[in-house]
Amino acid sequence: MQRMRPISYAEHLPVFIAVARAGSFSAVAARQGVAPSSVVRQLDALEAALDVRLFVRSTRGLTLTDAGELLLARVPALIDELVDLRAEVAALGDEPRGILRIACLPTFGRHHVLPLLPDLLARFPALRIELDLTERLADPARERLDAVIRIGPLKDSRMYAQRLGTQRWSICASRAYEDRYGSPATLAELAEHRLLDKCHDPEGLGWRGLRAAGLIPENAAGSILACDDFEALLLAANAGLGLVYLPTWVTATAISSGQLVTVFDDPAKREDEIHLLRTLSRPPAKLAVLAQVLLTTFNAD
Repeated sequence: MQRMRPISYAEHLPVFIAVARAGSFSAVAARQGVAPSSVVRQLDALEAALDVRLFVRSTRGLTLTDAGELLLARVPALIDELVDLRAEVAALGDEPRGILRIACLPTFGRHHVLPLLPDLLARFPALRIELDLTERLADPARERLDAVIRIGPLKDSRMYAQRLGTQRWSICASRAYEDRYGSPATLAELAEHRLLDKCHDPEGLGWRGLRAAGLIPENAAGSILACDDFEALLLAANAGLGLVYLPTWVTATAISSGQLVTVFDDPAKREDEIHLLRTLSRPPAKLAVLAQVLLTTFNAD
């Protein structure tokens, strides 16, 4: 069996990328605190090892050759893969380290992930976080994410799921709204009130779904504001613009601080599971510590 030959030039690749992007030996040398001749020697060694010219060097500057263009297009992704691999191997030990890539809904991330990070990063200084706040259905495998947080029925059996908690809903209003407009005593009285609604709602997550199910009056449609963003609806409710129908994980802080009060529990009595989804059967240490603090937070609520 043929022995694998070491890639002796790999250590020079980060310098090549830096020079190619800066277009200057001296600029890279200044950033690294070394002499320009040191950078030149590394590039000379890389070209000698590959037996190809990577730059056309002239008094006007540096220009990438075709080989240099190809290398610049391919190498950054390979280095990222190596960095991730090293982090994953290291994460099999006891200390969480490396980049933890997570995707979740924007409002969920702001309310339930970001508040956990100061303590988490203080406890594990070798950990770094990339948080993708997105409304789209992120794919952990294709997008090289460690995990995604999803709410509702699970449709992808390829992933491993860890239950974090349950999403419930309620109807809330601010005290300022109640002082000005009163509070409905029954669901039927919602027809007389100003509502904050979710627009573009094909799944019926807002008032539209309650009306369709016959749980609130058909004429309870007087929305003073319609918006797709949960955070904006929460801010509008806090400002006293109207009654809002939102998940309790969105309104929990405002309820506990007294900004909002619960007018009715969810007429639909919906319960949607919240899961942390990953592609690996065994979570690396960096993901395990985040999952633990998320579980602790939800169990404390």
